[in-house]
Amino acid sequence: MEALLTSTLSVAIAEIGDKTQLLALLLICRFRKPWPIIAGMLAATVLNHACAAWLGEMISRWLDPKLLTYLVAGAFIAMAIWILVPDKMDDEESPLDRFGPFVATFILFFIAEIGDKTQIATVLLAAKYDAFFQVIAGTTLGMMLANVPVVLLGKLGADRLPMRLIRASCALLFTLLGVSTLLLS
Repeated sequence: MEALLTSTLSVAIAEIGDKTQLLALLLICRFRKPWPIIAGMLAATVLNHACAAWLGEMISRWLDPKLLTYLVAGAFIAMAIWILVPDKMDDEESPLDRFGPFVATFILFFIAEIGDKTQIATVLLAAKYDAFFQVIAGTTLGMMLANVPVVLLGKLGADRLPMRLIRASCALLFTLLGVSTLLLS
């Protein structure tokens, strides 16, 4: 249960102001069809995070547990620093628009998540916890908690979020995860 809750909270907070949230806003502004966009986000996230969690579990089996602890802790702290840098996204039209909202969302979200903070967090969480499905469920739930409201609300209030405070809180959370990984192992 700890893996599920930590994964959900970590990703939900990390996603606020992330490029995938900006992508969700862009997609709803272009297509104006929330349910295919939400379905595309969900499908892309499950596939992407399953691959990331699999990689995290493989890494945890290959590396010495002590070295893995230091790597995971250091990576969590690096994530904290990375989160403090805001994401930006171009507003140009995509050739994927002609495939409709589900396919465009699926492809764009899957690609946007490759190497993104949440994918790396998923790798780290899967390496830390031996709970493959809980990590995937938690990171996916966190993604959806952060992005579905953006799709459903569109532009209403998205510009009013206190992004500095949110990024600082998320950076603090990842720093605490890194420190707790060192102290509790």
